[in-house]
Amino acid sequence: MSTRPTESEKPTRPVTGSVVAAQPTTAERLGALLGRQDVILLGVLIVMVAFFTVMNPKYFSSFAFANILQDFAPVMLLAIGQTYVILTGGIDLSVGSALGLSGVTCALAMRSLESNGTPVAATILVGLLVGLATGLAVGLVNGFLVTKAKLAPFIATLATLGAGAGLTLVATGGVQIAGGPTEVITLGNTTYLGVLTLPLIIVLLVLAFFWIMLEQARFGRWTYAIGSNSFAARGAGIPVNRHLVKVYALSGLLAGLAGVYVYMRLGSGSPTSGQGQELNAIAAAVIGGLALTGGSGKLSGTVLGALITTAVLSGLILIGVAPNWQQVVVGVLIAGAVALQQVKFSGLRKRRANG
Repeated sequence: MSTRPTESEKPTRPVTGSVVAAQPTTAERLGALLGRQDVILLGVLIVMVAFFTVMNPKYFSSFAFANILQDFAPVMLLAIGQTYVILTGGIDLSVGSALGLSGVTCALAMRSLESNGTPVAATILVGLLVGLATGLAVGLVNGFLVTKAKLAPFIATLATLGAGAGLTLVATGGVQIAGGPTEVITLGNTTYLGVLTLPLIIVLLVLAFFWIMLEQARFGRWTYAIGSNSFAARGAGIPVNRHLVKVYALSGLLAGLAGVYVYMRLGSGSPTSGQGQELNAIAAAVIGGLALTGGSGKLSGTVLGALITTAVLSGLILIGVAPNWQQVVVGVLIAGAVALQQVKFSGLRKRRANG
């Protein structure tokens, strides 16, 4: 009979030459979670809501929440486009002017069609398409200035910012454009569940679509690749210039949609409705953690950044802060977010250099 030991009886031999990765402890997991950008932003949002509620209890009410969401929607639309642009390493300063111009052209088109006896449904549909087309046109101009004229994005979009604001004043004479179908106000302000309106629901669906596209689709991967290294992206076969035109066109289209949203909410096209909105959109993206150098950031951060920006402005109004100070606060938020980014990236570079 054989006395050879079975496999289970063989003595085990210590494994040499292999490294077993240490499992992170609970404290390390918790630290990593609390260090995430979106978790930090969520904490900041909660603290802000608590602060403004203490200062004015009306802030924590369904009515105030509904107003914050209504103000959040156009900022979010602009911030989505701004996110894509910044991820490519660019910037779009024209979105505020595009919003105002789109709202005005939408109002002018609806007023003209209604005065000519066009059916209400056709009037609203054509007016909406005119507003969207206006924003798209501004975005295409930006894209061609950046890719064909080889202008820096800052200069190109600064030029269209001024041109858009000027065209808005020329078209309106500096006054609001009213006189469209009353059904527009009904559609724009009928609430569901106390806080939602049809335009707001559409904005949330648009947000979900572009969130998925950025995270899952080739369009999003190409956007990140161009912002990380446009030379390498071109070498990998990505049509960089064509993609940049699409990105700026997307930003303009969403600005046009934001202009239509504001028109449907107010029932009139205002030449000043887009003033300063580009600052709010950039603030949402930067506060959300997007690197202005491109190639880094998440749309989830932009969403929280837009909520923070909108919540701050609404809170300042409720506690009686003068409107002139509101843009100062937004500017401080942008500066603080950029400073934190620089500290974060500096620490990351040091850790890489040390090993």
